[in-house]
Amino acid sequence: HTIIKIMPKKKGGDKASGKGDGGGKSGKGGGGGGATASSSGSGKGKKGGGGTAVKVRHILCEKHSKAMEALQKLQEGQKFNEVAAAYSEDKARQGGDLGWMSRGSMVGPFQDAAFALEPSTVDRPLYTDPFVKTKFGYHIIMVEGKR
Repeated sequence: HTIIKIMPKKKGGDKASGKGDGGGKSGKGGGGGGATASSSGSGKGKKGGGGTAVKVRHILCEKHSKAMEALQKLQEGQKFNEVAAAYSEDKARQGGDLGWMSRGSMVGPFQDAAFALEPSTVDRPLYTDPFVKTKFGYHIIMVEGKR
């Protein structure tokens, strides 16, 4: 399994440059250019920092200790959807599947993490480690697709 460390994004032009040509141009020439070029350069790099929507799964735990247990299961090689079904405490009990989520429809830290992840599969997930803390609890996030 590959573990992705999520670093907080620099605050700035994200909201203002979210749509139109301005977002793509400033994103390419800005500070994020080096990091994005190395991770998405081999794929079909999209404007605006990874597209406008992600197909996302998560494991949501209210307690830190339960999130740690879920993370441990993933590190042992269990499938993401199985761990989500056993540990996640939200309505997305079908393996943690939240479906396609558009930019702007998720809480800040969750959205930043989701768009930073590369797409992967439930049997070989790339997930957030450490988990992402929001007002809802602790999330372990994986992305299955971007558009």
